[in-house]
Amino acid sequence: MKVLVIGGVAAGTKVAAKLKREDRSIEVTLITKSQDISYAGCGLPYYVGGVIRERGELIVNTPQSFSALTGAEVQTGVEAVAVDFAAKTVSAKKLATGEEVSYPYDRLVIATGASPIRPPIEGIDAIGVSYMRTPEDAVSLRSDIEAGNIKRAAVIGGGFIGLEVAENLAAQGVRVNVVEMAPHILPMYDDEIAGYIEDHLADRGINVMTSTKLTAILKDDAGKVAKIQTEKRAIKTDAVIMAVGIRPNTAFLEGTGLEMEKGAVLVNDRLETNIPDVYAVGDCCLVKNLQTGKPVWSAMGSTANIAGRIAAQNIAGKKDIPYQGVLGTAVIKLPDLNAGRTGLSEKEAKAAGIDYVAVMTALNDKAHYYPGSGVFITKMIAEKETMKLLGVQVLGSGEVDKMIDIAVTAITLGGTLPTLSQMDLAYAPPFSTAIHPFAATASILMNKMQGEMDSFTPGEFAAGEADGYKIIDCSQAPNPLLNGAPFLDYTTFDEPPAGYEKDDKLLLVCNKGRRAYLTQNKLKQMGFTGTKVLEAATSFTKEF
Repeated sequence: MKVLVIGGVAAGTKVAAKLKREDRSIEVTLITKSQDISYAGCGLPYYVGGVIRERGELIVNTPQSFSALTGAEVQTGVEAVAVDFAAKTVSAKKLATGEEVSYPYDRLVIATGASPIRPPIEGIDAIGVSYMRTPEDAVSLRSDIEAGNIKRAAVIGGGFIGLEVAENLAAQGVRVNVVEMAPHILPMYDDEIAGYIEDHLADRGINVMTSTKLTAILKDDAGKVAKIQTEKRAIKTDAVIMAVGIRPNTAFLEGTGLEMEKGAVLVNDRLETNIPDVYAVGDCCLVKNLQTGKPVWSAMGSTANIAGRIAAQNIAGKKDIPYQGVLGTAVIKLPDLNAGRTGLSEKEAKAAGIDYVAVMTALNDKAHYYPGSGVFITKMIAEKETMKLLGVQVLGSGEVDKMIDIAVTAITLGGTLPTLSQMDLAYAPPFSTAIHPFAATASILMNKMQGEMDSFTPGEFAAGEADGYKIIDCSQAPNPLLNGAPFLDYTTFDEPPAGYEKDDKLLLVCNKGRRAYLTQNKLKQMGFTGTKVLEAATSFTKEF
């Protein structure tokens, strides 16, 4: 059997390598437009920041080493330009010579990836405008920084790549503006989480401009970047890094009968397209969302590798394996803050018509007395009737990925809050708390669902739902948090505190939410009916 793979990097090379491991008799040929067959695209921003020191560290395999390791034939500098599905041939062009060649196949794998979107704006061709998709992009940008040519930079786009580039530019002493057209950066997070990250970046010297559209890039007399022009104002800059998104490399497939949606190839759970013997994997195709069952774009190296492996097993014919789909899992490193998410956000659950309950907690990430302990701010969402976990978002200076990975496991296996609250998770002071912060958050969400805790989320508070409530400072004496607010220490009263009616609307606020909840619990038992706790308290909500 002859298998032709169009494209390398993560998806294409994974298919090729796994095919040869499944059956050495399969003739596997991989063609790619690039000269690099396999590189660490996700590592490019960290080369810019000097975390990855040498370009060679970004190269996972050379064409020669990959062929030697796997037995697959690799041809670089070859661009696929047309496909004849009836004849089972792919027409391609050798970029170095312009020679046209034809490749026959028994099975075809489309793994052509995606390319950065190049918006049609004035000045997009200026010297100093770059992208972050190939090793050359990262090498060029870092060289300019090291040469002293870049003191100020504008990153256009507030997604994962844009923010990772911004962090690494700032680490090199570059003054950074992030320009995002949407109301918030990181649209896969809920708005209050994204807003917290925006404020945090500002505190670390990275200026984030949301609801701001780039209208032009202004050049100097030498054709170099001088300023960016937004709808609001012009900003001086020495470099512009475009990170407004990517587009599937599928133009050569248009009009062939291959089913696509907005340029992304549609596949079933075996990674098969609507054309017999044709598969698609990686950034050029859509996969299934595990929770909703709907097609989604998951341009992640993790998705590419897992889907590529499964596609190869199905092509080899030894196994019939469905790809179960994705949860939108992601994690990002920012200056002094990590942010992770998986499953449905609150806005996604709402859009899907799911009856859910959400809670936000601020809990220690390890024993509070252990050096280096920090806080996990966690937003957890569960279905109201079944208590099935729907999604988790976590912020913190520590290892938020372990919280996210627990959530991925729980959602994948259909975990419910009662079960998750009792999981036997790893504990020792250097690693966690006696009740793990994930299990504790599940318990707090159950308390909310069962009416044992009445509260406002930070989002509800920001939306004005606490208007009319009297704010009470419930922090630990003798260090009140809120200037001018009445102070109430729950350890000092065993009778209803003077000055409050039992039906008063009282918003109880402390540092993390725990003392406010304990205060509410005591007041409820004394007959108070109008209390609310502010979830995650001043650890998340900074201004009152």
